[in-house]
Amino acid sequence: MKLEKEDLLKLYRNLVLIRKTDEVMVDGLMQGKIPSFWHSGQGNEAVVAGGTTFLKKGDWVIGGVRGHGAHQAILKGMTPESVYAEHCCKATGCCGGWSGFHTSDLDLGIPGSCGTVGSSFPLATGIGIALKKKDKGDVMVCYFGDGASGRGTLHESFNMAAIMKLPIVWICENNGFAIYMSVTTASASKDIADLAYGYGMPGVVVDGQDVVAVCEAVMSAVEKARAGEGPSLVECKTHRFRPHNEGIPILRGTEPIPEAEIQEWLDRDPIVLFRNKLIERGIFSAAEADKIDQEVVAEMAAMDKAVTACGVADPAVMFKSLYAE
Repeated sequence: MKLEKEDLLKLYRNLVLIRKTDEVMVDGLMQGKIPSFWHSGQGNEAVVAGGTTFLKKGDWVIGGVRGHGAHQAILKGMTPESVYAEHCCKATGCCGGWSGFHTSDLDLGIPGSCGTVGSSFPLATGIGIALKKKDKGDVMVCYFGDGASGRGTLHESFNMAAIMKLPIVWICENNGFAIYMSVTTASASKDIADLAYGYGMPGVVVDGQDVVAVCEAVMSAVEKARAGEGPSLVECKTHRFRPHNEGIPILRGTEPIPEAEIQEWLDRDPIVLFRNKLIERGIFSAAEADKIDQEVVAEMAAMDKAVTACGVADPAVMFKSLYAE
């Protein structure tokens, strides 16, 4: 797809929105507002924004572990406040405050996060079957991490999706580590995208820090899926900027990741890279970029205040969700 000025501005704002929402989540966990946990997606913003921003209303999306799928949900139409409130177990959460990180909204095409690594693949395949039967040109986009590529559910789902030519785009957020295990230790192949060829579907590798590169690769795959050409796999090489889980150190095995390696990735912050590119191209000035940043920060401050003041989840909501009337 050709990205016009308004598209580029939308991508930039979405990158900032994801980052600032994530920062509020991290702070909320540290302050005890979130009673469970948070797997930060900072550093992976280009993968989410590039792969989700231009999906259509009828499309579906499942997020990975990074950001609990909340980032994709927000870009698909869910409000940041409803996502944050859900994590804080507040009544205004998207699921009434009872799902924790399993944020979902079926009307928006968000089936929810999956509690175990690899369980999203069969779910995405099932939705893909439903979309093909409805034949409205809608697509299922499923995110997963490099660690999930070794699960049997991936191979079963890839095979079925390919055989049935399901309208699915698989997006691998390869940040180099499955918790602490390096992908070089866990995978015999240099690129996870190579798995696609065994199932007769396209597989490409893109720079996960370049939001335009991600967008072009994913939307090309989306259009193929809409046209009935079956599934594709897009692998995005990226890196997480924070620990696997908040409150624990960044480790590789039992040894800390060298500061030089961490800094190398921090120097390739997807937001900074895209901001500089847009300034160079004259899409906006530094002052205009700062204004966008400030607007999002103000929105997040208001969101935090509103969610903090909200009441906790109602037990009746939980039981209503469990039992049919």
